[in-house]
Amino acid sequence: MSAHIPLSLRGRGAKAGLIALPLGIAGSLIALPLTAQAAPSPDAVVSEVYGGGGNSGASLTNDFIELGNAGGAPFDLSGWSVQYLSGSPTAGSKWQVTPLDGAIPAGGNYLVQEAKGTAGDTALPTPDATGTIAMSATSGTVALVHSTTALTCLTAADCAADGTVQDLVGFGTAVVREGGPATGTSNTTSVARAASLADTDDNAADFTGGTPSPRNAAGGGSGDPSPTPTPSPTDTTPGPLRIHDIQGSTRTSPQNGKTVTHVPGVVTGVRSTGSKGYWIQDPEPDQNPATSEGLFVFTGSATPLVKVGDSVLVSGKVSEYYPGGQSGGSQSVTELTGPTAAVLSTGDKLPAAEAVDAQTLPDAYAPQADGGRIDSLELKPGTYALDWLESREGMRVQIGDSRVVGASNTYNETWITTKPEQNPTPRGGTIYKGYDSPNSGRLLITPLTGDQVHANVGDTLTGTTAGPVDYSGYGGYNVQATQVGTVTSGGLTPDVAKKAKSNELSVATYNVENLDPMDPQSKFDRLAEGVVKNLASPDIVSLEEIQDDNGPKDDGTVTADKTMDQFIEAIKAAGGPAYDWRSVDPVDDQDGGEPGGNIRNVFLFNPKRVTFVDRPGGDSTTAVEAVGGGKKGVRLSASPGRINPASGAWKSSRKPLVGEFVFRGEQIFVVGNHFNSKGGDQPVHGAVQPPVLGSETQRVTQATEVNTFVRSLLAKDRKAKIVVLGDLNDYQFSKPLATLTAGGVLKDLINTLPVNERYSYVYDGNSQTLDHILVSPAIKKPDYEVVHINAEFSDQSSDHDPQVVRIK
Repeated sequence: MSAHIPLSLRGRGAKAGLIALPLGIAGSLIALPLTAQAAPSPDAVVSEVYGGGGNSGASLTNDFIELGNAGGAPFDLSGWSVQYLSGSPTAGSKWQVTPLDGAIPAGGNYLVQEAKGTAGDTALPTPDATGTIAMSATSGTVALVHSTTALTCLTAADCAADGTVQDLVGFGTAVVREGGPATGTSNTTSVARAASLADTDDNAADFTGGTPSPRNAAGGGSGDPSPTPTPSPTDTTPGPLRIHDIQGSTRTSPQNGKTVTHVPGVVTGVRSTGSKGYWIQDPEPDQNPATSEGLFVFTGSATPLVKVGDSVLVSGKVSEYYPGGQSGGSQSVTELTGPTAAVLSTGDKLPAAEAVDAQTLPDAYAPQADGGRIDSLELKPGTYALDWLESREGMRVQIGDSRVVGASNTYNETWITTKPEQNPTPRGGTIYKGYDSPNSGRLLITPLTGDQVHANVGDTLTGTTAGPVDYSGYGGYNVQATQVGTVTSGGLTPDVAKKAKSNELSVATYNVENLDPMDPQSKFDRLAEGVVKNLASPDIVSLEEIQDDNGPKDDGTVTADKTMDQFIEAIKAAGGPAYDWRSVDPVDDQDGGEPGGNIRNVFLFNPKRVTFVDRPGGDSTTAVEAVGGGKKGVRLSASPGRINPASGAWKSSRKPLVGEFVFRGEQIFVVGNHFNSKGGDQPVHGAVQPPVLGSETQRVTQATEVNTFVRSLLAKDRKAKIVVLGDLNDYQFSKPLATLTAGGVLKDLINTLPVNERYSYVYDGNSQTLDHILVSPAIKKPDYEVVHINAEFSDQSSDHDPQVVRIK
């Protein structure tokens, strides 16, 4: 998959992101259970577990897991899961996963329905999420996880060390638990926390057995939640506070946590899916440009009954909602929760939408807080783009004709720029030049209308697009469009690379995004066409994200013969050469990526043009070394081989693949890479400024390993020709790339292009590079290009663009 989480609104109740954070590697099982030592959870916890549903003597028909939120704001569950493990796991045991969406209300609960038995006569209350896990009635472990990827830990110590685990409960005789295990359950009893949701990280102390008492996010013990009523008003007097009083002049409300009554406003937008609710705006603004006149009213799982144009008085509790949780670094959305609304009139004129043009958003992007949070800083909407957008949170804005800088995705999101002259690329995007240049004109458009937008980079969203300003953990500030312009094509076409001359060796890199035989043949065919037509059939192609022969099925399979055979046949059918291939199968479930997929790097090569030097000894755990030297020249101890696979640098990440090739009598070494993802980095648009790049540390250690290996080759032959390439998941100006090129041992070819052409990937409307080809000093005058065939298009065969270098 891509190095970034795909865009989407993905709010409470919306579809979760597809990328998971890297997981820890399970340790060896030991006879005596260790106790987990994770920090107590201040907000979301597992509050009740019941595995006897539908068993003999049970009244409830289903197992369930109930979550609770001890915090003062709704807890967003987008991209989270609950997971279950047997009480006595073996080396082959697997965690079972139920993905979550929506949110746990502040001080409330969230109900996950699991497997149904054959007995019982009482259904659970309407669940907030549904899974199929058949839990034990007497012993097991349940975890609340900030990922939808199955955990790999099988001991309490390993699970405690896994940063994706928010809370964990072991009951009965469970080996994996926090402190002592909670008392055992039965067909008629559950284990539950006290009403305070106190978490001391000792399951035995925090949980007691009792009669199951499942509760859902609506607060009910049974039945569906009812929509919030809109009663006929008996008191039409506005309350003492207006919306701007609630919003205040910082990112958090001065009324946070307080109940407000009869807040007047006109309904400007209604969202009936995902994070349900509606926006209201005060038609009588104050004179403070830092205080917003708009507000989101969150109705939970209930569909709003108000309509656009209704004049309403709304009462509810003021809350700061942090998409993904406050610890993830996102900003908050000020909103009213648990609302009641009285409709005073209908069909009212909406407050005028504020026009956003090239001069509206400041060039400076965000205030800085030396890595701290900016929530409490006074907003300066005339100075910073993020402050301007925050000061319009919930208010109507509109844009005119705007160039698309991020293609429409599967979540119906499209990025435009309000500043067409800000760092444009030749093909219509916006180039990301550095951490201090995040491009303040970018804006995300998400239609509320149901209209499907299909736009490529360089197209124009023509006409008026308007709606209230919202904030999401993925993408940041966005316009929830109640009116959407039309797409005018910019005529973007896929690139076609130059064909190598007979005396040129062509070497390419291509991330094929989790390719396996479970994918439709059409994916193989499109990727094959890219190799043959757009890349001009390179002599060597270093592939990333080749999965094993049954893809995400986690059954111990690690071979990729079927995957590669199917891909090679598709290339031949597209008119390409009969490629051969080399790789090293990974250890099962140790290289990260999609659970069960066992992604790895693979070399494709054309045996009519280049010879692969096979040398035995390379396997998943043996380090390849540079040997020889002198008159005999340097060679690999094994080919193919892997760089120091036992190093902690590669924990839950792909190990680099090294191969020795011969072209027209010349030796060349190729190192294929796929560094760890950027998952876990705080967002550019977040509340922590500058953002903390937590994932960077591992990539620096990975770059050090590859740099050290390249140095070892050059130490034995300073004229060695080396190509290092792949998805490095970082920018040309980043610490990992500086580490990789340290000492002048490698040259990053992306830097040979004009600045506005240095990209192979588009994320959040920024054209940027994550993929690289680097060469050693002995390779003179390389002819290099990025071949844009995916990242700028709404219809993609991968989310990365390939690259190719031609070497004489």
